[in-house]
Amino acid sequence: MSIDTIHDLFEHGLEDIYHAEHQLVDALEDLEGNTEREEIASAFAEHREETRQQIDRLEEVFDMFGEPPEKEECEGIEGLIEEYEQFTAEDPDQEILDYHNMAAAEKTEHYEIAAYGNLIPLADQLGMDDAADLLEENLREEQDALDELKELTEQFEMEAIPAE
Repeated sequence: MSIDTIHDLFEHGLEDIYHAEHQLVDALEDLEGNTEREEIASAFAEHREETRQQIDRLEEVFDMFGEPPEKEECEGIEGLIEEYEQFTAEDPDQEILDYHNMAAAEKTEHYEIAAYGNLIPLADQLGMDDAADLLEENLREEQDALDELKELTEQFEMEAIPAE
């Protein structure tokens, strides 16, 4: 597909984040299962449910856009997932893994925030105010998830982890 217009750019970005959100539903399940700390695992489970709702909103945006929901491989999220899988293959200590799980999730939240932050002005430019509102709702949820992860990271007790 040639990307020559704002319409094309919006469609490309929408397909990219649609793929990313689908990938993250599974990734959040893995994070939850690989985390022993209940409050962290619970945060992953909660955000997985939000992610499903975000996918529903994206499907509404596709409908408003007059296109069927389609995925375009999101290389950014794929790279973050691959990086996580390589780390877990090293069989880290559980305390290290719990901390790394939060760090990995924070990285994905930053990616999603950037993606939504880029799509909203394109929707506005195309006169798709309702679509922009749905994307804004997803953006707010991603920002809230990032804030929660940062708070959990700050509360993480590093004393159980050897410094060297």
